[in-house]
Amino acid sequence: MATIAHISDLHIGGSAASVDRARGVMRHLATLRLDAVVVTGDIADHALVEEYEIAAGLLLGGDVPLIVCPGNHDAVPPFEKLIGPANQVLRLDEVTIALADSSVPGEPHGHLADETLAWLDEILAERPGVPAFVGLHHQPIDLGIPYVDRIRLTAPERLEAVVRRHPNVAGVFVGHAHTGVSSTFAGVPLVVAPGVISTCLTHVETDGFPLDYDLPPAFALHFFDGERLVTHFRPVILK
Repeated sequence: MATIAHISDLHIGGSAASVDRARGVMRHLATLRLDAVVVTGDIADHALVEEYEIAAGLLLGGDVPLIVCPGNHDAVPPFEKLIGPANQVLRLDEVTIALADSSVPGEPHGHLADETLAWLDEILAERPGVPAFVGLHHQPIDLGIPYVDRIRLTAPERLEAVVRRHPNVAGVFVGHAHTGVSSTFAGVPLVVAPGVISTCLTHVETDGFPLDYDLPPAFALHFFDGERLVTHFRPVILK
């Protein structure tokens, strides 16, 4: 059984509480028995070096393997200097986790470059007998939230082709939407992690600005037995 915590959208520097919220989530994760932590983008809010320095102190150096990719609020050069490669892979005995960079410089929408898809294709082919999870920041489907659906992943069929080419892919992990969602994509489970900095409300929950900064930060907790992915969504009450 692989146990994976999945967090997203820390947006360090995006609110007065952003650091405390991220710190509270990481402290909570440190109390759990995990095999890995996955972070699907928007680490910094303004892509400032000082934001990445804070994020590195919160995310890196723990006892549990951690893998992270950039989001649309991130900039790849400072991200790679202080956090790690934009495309990352974590190979555990039970699973492979590959996070791909879907950020487009200066743009809110996502896109997977040809070289990124080629990298992902190569990683997924390395251990065909080992289940794999693919991760990125931007969701490849509409979620019923116009605020984020307008800036989701473009040309998702290109990602779908890679996923379907590798039958060992067991699921796709994304962020971007600031709300926990479970769906399907390319014939496998698709899980959107809740936001750390805020929660995004659907169009039936609000007529105004959809981001709620008062709801507690949350994360997804994945259990994978080699065949079935089970996901729990958990809020973190800050103390």
